[in-house]
Amino acid sequence: MCGIIGIIGERNATPVLLEGLRRLEYRGYDSAGIAVGHGGLIDVRRSEGKLLNLENLVKERPLTGFLGIGHTRWATHGAPTEGNAHPHRSKRVVVVHNGIIENFRQLRKELTAEGVVFHSDTDTEVIPHLVERELNKGLDPQNATREAIRYLEGAFALGIMIEGVEDRIFATRRGSPLIIGLGDGEQFLASDAQPLVPYTRRMVFLEDDDFVSLGRRDVRITDLKGQELSRPIKHSRVSADTADKWPYRHYMQKEIFEQPSVLGETLKGLVHPFQRSVDVTALVDKIDLAKISYISIVACGTSLHAGMVARYWIEKLARIPVGVEIASEYRYREPPNLSGSMMVVISQSGETADTIAALRYGKQVGQQVLGIVNVPESTIARESDGVLYTQAGPEIGVASTKAFTTQLMVLACLAIACGRINGSLSREREKELVEELMQVPALMEQVLVRDMDIQLLAQKLMYAHGFLFLGRGPCYPIALEGALKLKEISYIHAEGYAAGEMKHGPIALIDEELPVIVIAPQDHLFEKVVSNLEEARARGGRLVVVTEGRREDHREGKVDDVISMHPCGELSAPILYVVPLQLLAYHIAVLKGTDVDQPRNLAKSVTVE
Repeated sequence: MCGIIGIIGERNATPVLLEGLRRLEYRGYDSAGIAVGHGGLIDVRRSEGKLLNLENLVKERPLTGFLGIGHTRWATHGAPTEGNAHPHRSKRVVVVHNGIIENFRQLRKELTAEGVVFHSDTDTEVIPHLVERELNKGLDPQNATREAIRYLEGAFALGIMIEGVEDRIFATRRGSPLIIGLGDGEQFLASDAQPLVPYTRRMVFLEDDDFVSLGRRDVRITDLKGQELSRPIKHSRVSADTADKWPYRHYMQKEIFEQPSVLGETLKGLVHPFQRSVDVTALVDKIDLAKISYISIVACGTSLHAGMVARYWIEKLARIPVGVEIASEYRYREPPNLSGSMMVVISQSGETADTIAALRYGKQVGQQVLGIVNVPESTIARESDGVLYTQAGPEIGVASTKAFTTQLMVLACLAIACGRINGSLSREREKELVEELMQVPALMEQVLVRDMDIQLLAQKLMYAHGFLFLGRGPCYPIALEGALKLKEISYIHAEGYAAGEMKHGPIALIDEELPVIVIAPQDHLFEKVVSNLEEARARGGRLVVVTEGRREDHREGKVDDVISMHPCGELSAPILYVVPLQLLAYHIAVLKGTDVDQPRNLAKSVTVE
């Protein structure tokens, strides 16, 4: 993986491919390349590192042609080098690939025995050689490509060009997203909608084992046996704006500061402001929330932390038991489907491979599935029985910020809705909770005012070799998220822990060199957290407390630093208290000089298992 773009038409393909790759940069990558066809030949340019390196290479060695494919790679097999960058080729066949070919070692061994010489360490390189082998058997390009695909096991989205074929690009997918963009005298191919919207909003979302032949004025979709298929044309709502980060230094910084406005947008779609009520029934019309007796929340990474917060909310407000599952582990446990259960899958992109696999397992065993996503055209949005959208807008920074807080807002509204529908929550309590959520955007503005104070704190803490984040109740997952943000973008080891568990192991790590970040809203657990704070202080830990009030209000001499917060309710506290942790991670990363928006080894949309 990570991003695919393709075009066949009457304009020079090279600028379109480079612009498409620029719009795919947000997904995270470590190398990039393009292939352009002209006069029956195909020329390839590849480079490791950032897209700028490829652009400079193309300036030195220009490419011109009317059809082409491009790729940004996030390494899975082989180091992030030019030799492992896509596109990969055989003598006549050029391929870009998202996903993983699980049986590539067996295929590579067979092809090597037949005399094929490989030039990369990737799983992808077997694909062009398989197509080449079928061409050598005398099959025409279309059938040679179809036949080669039958050998592949695993997940893939493929764009394929063949020398001598100037009027066709071939494409297929299995378990990895691929979209066709329908233009006027030109057709497009991409792994998501973002690079297509400058040229067309008419899109076809391919399904597993669809095989596509793209011409300048036609698109033919068949199955792998050649049987014609019909797929609906959809109008994309994705913004063509590539989210210029001005006046901010980084997209992550911009997206942190966008949170008050996007949370307001999220609320607009879920609450009636005058009635102070939540209504999600129209959005989940295929799911009867009144009959739900168990909820399993399945997600990865930051989305998993949102689900962990939601467990506290749903169990308290709706009295429905909740299990929170790591998507990559879920289906391998083969959990049974409980009567009256609902699966909630959470994903920013809606294309997270592990979460999609869990969704499909859930549907296979008869579960109703509710998706919480940011991208309407995504696989999870299309395959779920009901969908709640986060309305976060494009999130370009790889480390998720506004997607997380909008997920929390959606989940808070879901908890309220379930409580009202099943009678666990009174109408008066619903009004109070909705009023609390409606105040979040304004309260978050007040948190962001602390940005300079947090920047100064970052200067004190940037040289630490490790951090410990502590929280209790719904703020325990916020401690996990704070630790995740810091290690994602600053590369400093950080642990998130339930504060009450600190004495069962992590307390051994605490000394005067270890910053301990304590998330302590003044709720019913506050005094418990203070006790845990005292335990850390007794071992010499450097204490930074995120809580209400000023430092002098919190036992002078007992803490080193306080990040002051405004009073807020228990439902809104996790949404607000994560923001200073986002800012702290951001400023430490900036001071350390890391690539904040595209940290090493990470991808925005993880489309492989």
